[in-house]
Amino acid sequence: MDKLEWQGRWNEIKGKVKQAYGDLTDDDLRHEEGKDDELLGKIQQKTGKGRDELVKWLKSL
Repeated sequence: MDKLEWQGRWNEIKGKVKQAYGDLTDDDLRHEEGKDDELLGKIQQKTGKGRDELVKWLKSL
């Protein structure tokens, strides 16, 4: 899997993720450089979605 291109658009993406999954908090969606895997893991735990499915969905936002 290639590196996610989140910088610059993260606030927009975060808003869309929170609309789709209201139980995710700002703390769950805090993105720190170099911690993409940790962020994806938190989203996976809350949504029950697979990693590849989440990456595909996030890239489509």
